[in-house]
Amino acid sequence: MKVIDLFSGWPNANLLPKSALSDAFAAVMTAPSIRDPALQYGPDEGYEPLRHHIAHWLTAYYRPPDPISPARICITGGASQNLACLLQVFTDPIYTRNVWMVAPTYHLAGRIMEDSGFAGRLRAISQNQGALELEGFRQELRKVEERARKEENDQPKSKPSRPWAKIYKHIIYTTPTFSNPSTLTMSLEDRENLVRLAREFDALIISDDVYDFLQWPSDDLQTPLPMNSKALLPRVVDIDRYLDGGPQDEWGNAVSNGSFSKLIGPGMRTGWAEGTEKLAYGISQTGSTRSGGAPSQFASAIIDQLLPSGFLQHYIDQVLRPAYSRRYHRMMLAIHEHLLPLGVTIPFPASSVTGGYFIWLELPRSVRASDLAPAAGQNHGVRVAPGDLFGVQGDPTINPNEWNRFLRVCFAWESEEKLGEGIRRLGEAIRDLTTPSSPELV
Repeated sequence: MKVIDLFSGWPNANLLPKSALSDAFAAVMTAPSIRDPALQYGPDEGYEPLRHHIAHWLTAYYRPPDPISPARICITGGASQNLACLLQVFTDPIYTRNVWMVAPTYHLAGRIMEDSGFAGRLRAISQNQGALELEGFRQELRKVEERARKEENDQPKSKPSRPWAKIYKHIIYTTPTFSNPSTLTMSLEDRENLVRLAREFDALIISDDVYDFLQWPSDDLQTPLPMNSKALLPRVVDIDRYLDGGPQDEWGNAVSNGSFSKLIGPGMRTGWAEGTEKLAYGISQTGSTRSGGAPSQFASAIIDQLLPSGFLQHYIDQVLRPAYSRRYHRMMLAIHEHLLPLGVTIPFPASSVTGGYFIWLELPRSVRASDLAPAAGQNHGVRVAPGDLFGVQGDPTINPNEWNRFLRVCFAWESEEKLGEGIRRLGEAIRDLTTPSSPELV
């Protein structure tokens, strides 16, 4: 039996713009004025033409009140690499109190936090019916600040003072739109209140905005996709730019962590960060960047060929969004047919617009995801992600089994034809765990 992989959050290879990338590579290599600088160390902030074109592209999609300046953009080696750089530049492992993660959270982010000295200090921001528990979060922040006051933890201890860096007291990590794994989209009210909390308690909100461009109507596959796509909601970084008169200082309290991985291919290892001009420059001053030059310099020159002509947005609108919409609806149809009759539910039904890569499922009370996932793989040839992967590891205030009745399935990696069969096999695995064994005849 060939395994069907509903675990891996990877883009399907057939959906990547390989031909366009090949042409872009050829264009770079045959133009010495582009090729030669692209093969050298680049400026710390990244390949300048790409910064300009990303700023224009983001302005057209997110439609902020004012155009986005290239000075707000720093080219990165992708969202994960940049998360590590943000922690290196803007945190101190002693002075920075905690990393707060909206739960459930991206399961591989915690390792990056721990590598920066925050092992044992990751804390969950809870949600209730999809809304952030911000008042409870505020109370926790107050307790932490009172403890820091008693311990006289009022200055960075490990990091020297540097003109390009500010050390924040707290880090808040979230994927606000089509979240991995819950698929939830944070409301505008929660985004605004989260920014206000970040300003009050000197926190930097790191938003992984990697799924924002992949959206479609959730109710019906026949609903036409809007041709002129625009963002569902303003990003947290946009809100920080304008809310209540704008940032309280030149650093701001939010950064948008973007990536081309889900759109062009993760192997390109290229993304961008957007924040205030001061914060964007600070990212570019990470030690590894200062030593080795801007990450993804050559890949940036290739990707840059896809932006000025409008190819990338056209490809997203005409290829990626329709394809992922079909996959989403195909999987949802199979879930309704094979899983809902077994007691599986969708805890956060999508609003009129959904997107991203994943569907989050709640299992019957008698089924634990930690039992189901290995059984589904071994006995039925389907890989799924158990919910307990997505808890905030080490948070002593959270029940470690809180997410063990949930499951994440991905519709991006496998071909559309395999998605229904994968869900059918998952239903068989659930049935195995919920059907009582027949008593032996004596």
